[in-house]
Amino acid sequence: MGVMIEGVYYAEDPGPDTTLNGAYERQKATIRHWITRNGSSGLAPEAGRYHLYAAWNCPWAHRALLAITLKGLSEVISVSYARPRRTPEGWVYDEAGPYADPFKGVTALHQAYALAAPGYTGRITVPLLWDRETDQPVSNESADIVRMLNDAFPGPDLAPEALRSEIDAWNARIYAEVNNGVYRAGFARTQEAYDAAVLRLFATLDEIEAHLGHHRWLCGNRFTEADLRLFPTLARFDVAYHYAFKCNIRRLMDYPHLWAYAREMYQMPGVAETVKFDIYKQGYFSPSELRNPLGIVPAGPVIDWTLPHGR
Repeated sequence: MGVMIEGVYYAEDPGPDTTLNGAYERQKATIRHWITRNGSSGLAPEAGRYHLYAAWNCPWAHRALLAITLKGLSEVISVSYARPRRTPEGWVYDEAGPYADPFKGVTALHQAYALAAPGYTGRITVPLLWDRETDQPVSNESADIVRMLNDAFPGPDLAPEALRSEIDAWNARIYAEVNNGVYRAGFARTQEAYDAAVLRLFATLDEIEAHLGHHRWLCGNRFTEADLRLFPTLARFDVAYHYAFKCNIRRLMDYPHLWAYAREMYQMPGVAETVKFDIYKQGYFSPSELRNPLGIVPAGPVIDWTLPHGR
């Protein structure tokens, strides 16, 4: 993944992304400002003020897209979608069409990061939320973006105060063991690191399956931010992570409660429009010296997410 160091873009991060035992470690986001309901931070929730850089196949960007959809902010926040496959330039954009950037007209995301601050250092990632008024980025941390969109903008409350501690506990666990767990398995450089990551991932999925046998949603009877943050990984599981990242002890479809739960979310108004299974395969099966040297994209699997969920 591309990185900028003191304003210079490098196609490959010269720093290690694994520990000595081959375990993958995700770097932290570096841009973390905050939109507040009353604008006390200098960032107010104004229609047309913010623009999101996203990519259909990125699960972290998918979080932000789901928040925009479920909060009813599609006409409030504009979005640029990167091309499905990264190149040596990282996330890239066409000059016109569905993968163009109508906001700043950049052809690679690192160009937007270069505009953020002279001498920027950090990973070149989506989502990236930008403030038109100050012409500065707000955040490239997906968890922050989801929470601030919920708290600052009108619409359904995805993180009610009475459930915050429970939501935050689920979020922490889901991030460590599932959202990032599939990457720790897929990017592991040793058998030991892979075994540890994949076993933790499926132990957590097993526990969520058992929990959903007695609860409609993670926090009881109400859909919350915790469910939103789990969904992007579930949407990609059988078409990408199961094969490309060797997360193949079980499929999502092998979990009766979890599979029905995922289908119910998919069938919520607007959610299916944020899901692009063919693009996921293009992205996760893109050429990779370690995971897919030939870059061949598989034809399957064929999965019907519109089946009645029965919940």
